[in-house]
Parts: sequence; C-alpha cells; structure tokens
Amino acid sequence: MALTFQSVKADSDSFARAGVLDLNGVTIETPVFMPVGTRGSVKSLTSEDLTEMGYRLILGNTYHLYLRPGTEVLDHFGGLKKFMSFPHAILTDSGGFQVFSLSGLFKFETDGVRFQSHIDGSHHKFTPESVIDIQRSIGSDIMMVLDDCAPYGSSLERLRQSLDRTHRWAKVSIDHWKQSEGNQHLFGIVQGGTNLALREESLGELQNLPFSGIAIGGLSVGEPRNECTQVLETLAPSLDPKRPHYLMGVGTVTDILEGVKNGIDMFDCVLPTRNARNGQVFTSYGKVNLRNESLRLSEGPIDPQCQCKVCKSYSLGYIRHLHKLKELTAFSLSTYHNLYFMKEFMSSMRKSILNGDFPAFYRHWKNLYAS
Repeated sequence: MALTFQSVKADSDSFARAGVLDLNGVTIETPVFMPVGTRGSVKSLTSEDLTEMGYRLILGNTYHLYLRPGTEVLDHFGGLKKFMSFPHAILTDSGGFQVFSLSGLFKFETDGVRFQSHIDGSHHKFTPESVIDIQRSIGSDIMMVLDDCAPYGSSLERLRQSLDRTHRWAKVSIDHWKQSEGNQHLFGIVQGGTNLALREESLGELQNLPFSGIAIGGLSVGEPRNECTQVLETLAPSLDPKRPHYLMGVGTVTDILEGVKNGIDMFDCVLPTRNARNGQVFTSYGKVNLRNESLRLSEGPIDPQCQCKVCKSYSLGYIRHLHKLKELTAFSLSTYHNLYFMKEFMSSMRKSILNGDFPAFYRHWKNLYAS
C-alpha cells in the first residue's frame, strides 16, 4: 500500500510547505512534531494524554523494543499500538543509531552489525532484513532502514564507508520490504555527515529507490548549528516534492524553523520531554526555568496564553514546589505542558504557511528562542 502525502500549500519565499499525510487511515497534518516514546511510552504521560492533546503520530525505537519487551511479547499483544493502547500511528527508528552509540560494543560486518546489549552484555546482530522483521512485530506504520550514522568529525574515508554501507543496506531493505509490503511504509535515510557533496550524492541515490519517504539522518550529533543548516539548505532544492521529508532527532524551536524553511515535514526529539523533567518549559514568551527562586510565590500559570489543562489548573509556584522536591507529578505536568506547546507551535506554523505569513512567523520565533 502506497503512503499518501499531499502538499496543500508551499511558501513562496522558501521551501516551507503544509501537507497532509495519510497513514493507513490516520490523517496527519504537516509540519508535524512526533513525541518520542522510545520504549513504548512517552515518559511520565499516558497514551490518553497524547490522544487528548491531539497527537496522532509518535516514535518508538527498534533497538530498545527488541531488547525489552522483545518480539515474543509484541507478537503476543498484536503489536506496540495494542500493547500501549495508542490507536493511532507509530514511526520506529531502526535502532542503528543506538547500536553505533555503544562505544566498543559493536562491530560492522558485510551484512549487518554485531553488538552487545547495554543491559546485560548479551550478543546480538542487526541486519537490514532483521530490523524490518522486528518492526513488523512492532507494527509501526513507518519503518526506518538500517543505516550507518558516522560520528561528527569523521574522516572523509569514514564518511565514504558510511555512505557505501548505508546505500548497500538500503537496497537490501527495499528488496526485503517488498516481499511482504503490507500496510507498513519504509523510509530511506540520507547520510554524509556535513560533507555537502556526499549529502547530495546520498539523496540522489536514495530518491532513485521506491521509498515511501526520505529521512535526513546524522544531524544534531554534535555539529555546529550553522553546519546543520548548510546541509538542509543544500538538500532542499532536490528533495522529492511528492514524498514526505523527515529530519531525524531534531526538535528545538529554532531547528524546526530552519527545517521547515528548507522543506522538512516531520520532526522528533527528546528535548521537550527531557527538558520538562529537568524543570525547563517552553512558553509563548520564551523558555522558563521552573526551579527559579523568583517563582516561589507566583500564582500565575506557566503561560497565560496557553490553553492546556496544566496552565488552566496549576500555578507556577506549585509546579516549582513539585520540582524542588522531585515529586513525580512535576514530571507529568511539565511534560504535558511542553508537548501541548509543541503541538500548538506546529499548528500555528502550519497556519502561517497556509496564510502566507511564514516569513514573519519564522522571524518572531527565531528571535524569541535564539539563545
């Protein structure tokens, strides 16, 4: 089954576009931010919370779900959506990035990568075929291919190896996916570090294959922000307008603005949830540190302009109190607010594109979150 994506409006001054993504009957308006539910849970929230906020697409991770709870459990429950009671859509990363983050615990082979679990040191192997099979058990609507993400600062030789490996595995993945395509869609991943020529080469190679969408990987891995922007600006004119474009693991307000400006439709990042647990929330007037002493007697909400249930019911003084004591409720309230903020931010950005106001929207939020 082909993935349906329609671009309904494009900004005349940039590559920003508003679109509609149909994932097996689940309609997703783009640009879209996907909360990260690495192990089958967005930390401190329930699936009902996510649905209540309007999220219809979240992210899970193949590496972590493969290790725990494992495919036997996922198969028994009929996939991750039934397991976690999230009746909408899920995208899963292949787990390759997590494997390659296991310094000294993985080894490349021609047909895949061997690695040791970070949990108990047990030995495992991922191949392009096996990660698709695992994602079949997960039941994700969008699956990612196994790729090789070279660390920032890698030599040209290492980047070339990464590209060759990524492209070889992409072709194997396509062949395996086609054998039982079903209603799960497969995205290819563009690599090449911050080498602009290699990035263009990788995009051209992957867009010649019948992937449902195109992802840009290997950014937000330590490179300076201007180098990330240069990669996006280089690729933007060549991105296939008929397919959705996904920027992996990138999700600050400023990075999303740059991504959308350069034709990106989909984003994910742990930042809104991780920062919330560490006492930082996002507002219409900038970032706020909830542990700040000046908020001790504040009776107002996190953001007077926010309509989330947290801002309607709880004061900054109370939420600060919870964070100072590290009460678990602090995590859930702050996380709910931050994800509500992200949902509204993406919705407002989409409206700005549809109304022809994206340049002004871009400037306003870029200045507000510049630091």
